[in-house]
Amino acid sequence: MHRTRLWALLFCALFPLLFYPGCVARSTSESLVQTYAAVSSTDSKADEIEKLNTQLFAAANLNVDPGDYLLGPGDLIEVRVLEAESLGCITRVSSRGYVSLPLLNEVRVMGLSTAEAEAHIETLFRKKYIKDPHVSVFVKEHFSQRITLVGEVKNPGTYDYMAKQRLLDVLALAGGLKETAGSLVQVRRSSAAPDSRRVYIVDLDRLIKEGAVELNIAINGGDVIFVPEAGMFFVDGAVRKPGSYPLKSKMNLQEAILAAGGFAPYAERNEVTIIRNRGKEGREIIRVDLEKDPTAHNIEVNDRDVIIAKDSAWGKMVHGAGINIGIPGFLGIGYHDPAR
Repeated sequence: MHRTRLWALLFCALFPLLFYPGCVARSTSESLVQTYAAVSSTDSKADEIEKLNTQLFAAANLNVDPGDYLLGPGDLIEVRVLEAESLGCITRVSSRGYVSLPLLNEVRVMGLSTAEAEAHIETLFRKKYIKDPHVSVFVKEHFSQRITLVGEVKNPGTYDYMAKQRLLDVLALAGGLKETAGSLVQVRRSSAAPDSRRVYIVDLDRLIKEGAVELNIAINGGDVIFVPEAGMFFVDGAVRKPGSYPLKSKMNLQEAILAAGGFAPYAERNEVTIIRNRGKEGREIIRVDLEKDPTAHNIEVNDRDVIIAKDSAWGKMVHGAGINIGIPGFLGIGYHDPAR
C-alpha cells in the first residue's frame, strides 16, 4: 500500500514536466547536425601543409600592442602616478576583478585593457585628488589571459595572451602546423555561456585558400585550440566521450561509437547521423536507423566524418530528474541536463 502511494506521488509530481516547456529536456542532436553541416568542406590533402603554413604566416598579425591586454583575476600590475610617487603600488587583481589602490581603495579593472585601466584610474584621481593626473599601468605577471594550443602544431603549449588576436595569429604563435595536421581546427571556449555551443570548428582550407575571413574567429583568453591529425573523425551528441578520434583502417560505425565510450544512457540508440565531407560538393547528411537496418553498423567511417548520436528528450529528463527529500512528507523534484 505504501509503495503504491509513493509511486502515485511520484507520477503526480513528474507528470506535469511532460507538458511544461521549461522543464522538458530538449533534444540537442538536431542542432548539432545543423552546426556541423554548416561547416564548409573542401578537397584538401595533408601534403599541402607547407603551403598552408606559408599563407598562414603571411596572414597572421604577430605585432600586438601590450596596451590591449585585458586584465583579469590573478594578474599582478604596477600602477604609477607621475604627479605623486607615493600613490604608486604593485597590486594583484582579486578574484572579483578589483585592485586596491592608495586613496581610491577598491577599483574594478577586470575586462579593461591596460590603456583603459590607466584612463579609468586617472578619472577617479581627477574627481577628488589630482587636477591633471598621469597614470601608467604595467602588467608584471600575466595570469588570467592564457591560451592553450594542442595537437598538430609545431610548438604546442600554453601561451600568455597579451592582446586580442584571431585564429591565424595564435596558430602562427605556435610555429604553424605540423605535416600531420588535419584541416579542421577546434576552438574550445570555456568562457561561453552554459546554454551555448562551446566548440567551434574552423575549416582552414576555406579560411586560407578561399579567403573566407569570417572564419578567422577572435580568440578569447582561456580558449583551447586543438589541431587534430589528418585522418580523424568526430563523435558528438549522446555518447559518453564526445571528441575527435584517430581513424584506423577500415573502421566502421559501431567501432567509432565504441571509441567514444559508447552511447550515453539518454541516447536514442537506433538513430545516428553521419555528416560526410564530399569536397567541393559540400557535406552530405546520412541518417541511419540501426534498428531497421542492422547492417548500418558496418558503414565504413571516412576521414573527417562527423558522427552524431541522437539524444532522447524523455531519456534526458529521466536521467536528469532528481528527488530531494526535505521536511518529512515533502518531496522536491529537480532537474539537471545530463548532457552537460
